[in-house]
Amino acid sequence: MSAAASEAPSANPEIANSILAGGFQTNFHDVGTGAPVLLIHGSGPGVSAWANWRLTIPALARGLRVIAPDMTGFGYSERKPDALYSMDRWVGQALGLLDALGIQRAHLVGNSFGGALALALAIAHPERVGRLVLMGSVGVPFTITEGLDAVWGYTPSLDNMKRLIGLFAYDRALVTDELAELRYRASIREGFQESFAAMFPAPRQRGVDAMTSREQDIRALPHETLIVHGREDRIIPLSNATTLLDWIPRAQLHVFGRCGHWTQIEHASRFNTLVANFLNEAEVAKR
Repeated sequence: MSAAASEAPSANPEIANSILAGGFQTNFHDVGTGAPVLLIHGSGPGVSAWANWRLTIPALARGLRVIAPDMTGFGYSERKPDALYSMDRWVGQALGLLDALGIQRAHLVGNSFGGALALALAIAHPERVGRLVLMGSVGVPFTITEGLDAVWGYTPSLDNMKRLIGLFAYDRALVTDELAELRYRASIREGFQESFAAMFPAPRQRGVDAMTSREQDIRALPHETLIVHGREDRIIPLSNATTLLDWIPRAQLHVFGRCGHWTQIEHASRFNTLVANFLNEAEVAKR
């Protein structure tokens, strides 16, 4: 870890280290040793890197250096008072984090919104990216689903959060009062809902379009890419995954059956093994 990064002592596991990245004081997790991999979270209400990747970080950290930041507007990273959120800002923050940590090249794993960000970063700076993993990814054109419209249009209440969890998860056993309470409490922390509402105003199709990369740019990507999707995903359509498979020359697709938008949670063990094998394969090939 860079000497410029500071550790934030806290009983909250969502808060880890802090560093200035792309103009934003950024909360990030930095665990393990080996080739660096940057995990980019999704855009659900109250989300943080830890909430999104808590089951993934320890598994990948067995052989890789895992870096998982809160992107500005989410979690415990700095929120600017102008509330201007854009893909350019998020890409700048992600690239700034790699620069601040002295990392020239990293694998990228992006979930949903994070997939769109990973695509945009790889297009703008292909030399900084090793392999790509895109899970339930945005970044290609599609008509916003009722599920995503509900997620981005969330207004805080316990009932609304429980409905959203029901949209995210295929496994009904995950839709518990305890989880709904936990995620609801996260969504109403100071500043969380204000920034969330500012990102995705109606009509929310504009948010989808703003995260879309050009087809010719995606087709030009040289990176080995693993696309992962849940067959029963009600937030991001499976057709996004097949479009990415068609457009990215060096892509492969893995679809999990009996799985919603939470692949990394609903099929954690198999997801972690799949991603670890894919990323470690790149390191073996270098030897």
